[in-house]
Amino acid sequence: MIAREIEDLLRDLAPQVLGALVRRYGHFDLAEDAVQEALVAATTQWPPLPDEPRTWLIRVASRKLIDLLRSEQARREREEVPVAPSGPVSAQDDSLLLLFMCCHPALPRTGQIALTLRAVGGLTTGEIARALFAPEATMGQRISRAKKTIKQSGVSFAMPAEHAERLDAVLQVLYLIFNEGYTSTSGPVLARVELSTEAIRLARMLHRSLPGDGEVAGLLALMLLTDARRAARTGPGDMLIPMAEQDRTLWDRAQIAEGVALVTAAMSRNKPGPYQIQAAIAAVHDEAPTPDATDWEQILALYTLLDQMSDNPMVTLNRVVALAMARGVATGLTLLEQLRTDRILAEHHRFAAVEAHLAELAGDLELAAVQYRSAAHRTLSEPERRYLVTKAARLES
Repeated sequence: MIAREIEDLLRDLAPQVLGALVRRYGHFDLAEDAVQEALVAATTQWPPLPDEPRTWLIRVASRKLIDLLRSEQARREREEVPVAPSGPVSAQDDSLLLLFMCCHPALPRTGQIALTLRAVGGLTTGEIARALFAPEATMGQRISRAKKTIKQSGVSFAMPAEHAERLDAVLQVLYLIFNEGYTSTSGPVLARVELSTEAIRLARMLHRSLPGDGEVAGLLALMLLTDARRAARTGPGDMLIPMAEQDRTLWDRAQIAEGVALVTAAMSRNKPGPYQIQAAIAAVHDEAPTPDATDWEQILALYTLLDQMSDNPMVTLNRVVALAMARGVATGLTLLEQLRTDRILAEHHRFAAVEAHLAELAGDLELAAVQYRSAAHRTLSEPERRYLVTKAARLES
């Protein structure tokens, strides 16, 4: 097994190992440290791969955790050190329980999301900061406070009776993990498939537990309908290919059919929520046989509805594009100009990218090139930067 495959396996197993340790011993903060040490040990000792990698990691992490607890006891001279449970390691995947625990009501929403992205999604503090549009130092403090609150709350590791109250945070976390995997906010690759795959896996688990919840079904549908285009999103050299230029024969029709069925069933029995509406938008795109056949009026109506129930600036930007495609580029540019007063939004690389795209459609190639380069300067994703620079260069030539 090569290093990259081992890295992928460790990322998959990390939340399961953390969940197993917290279930056995509690001490969430120390358990996370122990899991990190076990992962480091695995990277130095694998290959050969043990017969049961997950069991190996739990065994090593358990020993590390006992050592950490003994050190803490020595310092504080209190608490009885727990004895490592005997017997086989449970095959139960505790990822979902870990997910709900991280979304404890004692934590603010920002802390719930940050901690779960760290513990279940395996994202670094920097990746979480970029995903949540926050400074990295602030995010590090937020995660540290969340761990402390979990420790002080003495929360048990079991599915909480009030799990419905935590569901919104759980769904938001899963979607952020998926998005970070589908379009990485930084780094040399456009996508981190292991993250989006893990988010879909967790969403499937959640849907099996709550099959009647429309937003759970909507989120799973949204992930499937978006991920279905993955194979067509990049060309040679991991070059980004926009949806209008993608080879639609590469789209995963089985995933599209599953996603369409999920969102259709959910919207027929529930009042549509944000995830169902986003899934419906994705379905309209996926079902169009060609870019010109896209039903932009329907997409505009869905984005208008979504914009009314969301304060997400990316939704507002996407509505600008839908408005331009449905009602004309000039209308879209007029609305975009009104949004420029929002300093945070106007400084985001996607604002410049949208302005460049609309300017290109309007025939203002000079402005389009300037804005493509502005967007390229601001993005932290190398594939996005290459794409934006290439677009600017073509317009300038």
